[in-house]
Amino acid sequence: MRGCKKIYEDNWLMVVDKPAGVLSVPLLSNSEISLLDILNKECRNGCVYPCHRLDRATSGLVIFAKDRKTQKEIMDLFRKRQIKKEYIAVIHGWLRNDSGEVKNYLGEGISPDAPRKLAITRFRVIKRNLEYSIVKVQPLTGRKNQIRIHFKQLGHPIVGERRFAFAKDYELKSRRLCLHASKLQFMHPRTKKNIRLFSPTPEDMNFF
Repeated sequence: MRGCKKIYEDNWLMVVDKPAGVLSVPLLSNSEISLLDILNKECRNGCVYPCHRLDRATSGLVIFAKDRKTQKEIMDLFRKRQIKKEYIAVIHGWLRNDSGEVKNYLGEGISPDAPRKLAITRFRVIKRNLEYSIVKVQPLTGRKNQIRIHFKQLGHPIVGERRFAFAKDYELKSRRLCLHASKLQFMHPRTKKNIRLFSPTPEDMNFF
């Protein structure tokens, strides 16, 4: 798949740099080819299994396991918050605080009666001007659309956002959502080695 490359691979894990606009895993109501479909088609020694996922609109690092046991172990690390994740986001406007934390409860489904779960997002500004701010983001929890919702709640939606904000309301435009999963750090469940992985900011987010 064009723009998709492997960042890391061993006997148990594969970490792939997902392009924006590509599904991480198939949707039941959609026949569109996903990243998982592509990897399983290319994999010569059996299947791979998703350990987490990114939104279609978000690019960056995604972990796949090569067996069910490793998949469960990685998913357990996510649940225990033992996998450090870092994103780069370009958001609309001048974010006043140099750093901060958003902590509240978000619904897990589209129904207003869906259970609400704790969501925590930390951020640090690395560049700003009147039109936009670039932030490093650390989600301490993994709620659906968490980062996108939290920056919308701050009044600074992500550039290219079309689900939680109206693009027409902002002068700055982008064809893609300017959110990229850039770093992962965790202890490998089999080798017990500290794994640190990095994906550079994509070219289509570097027009600033």
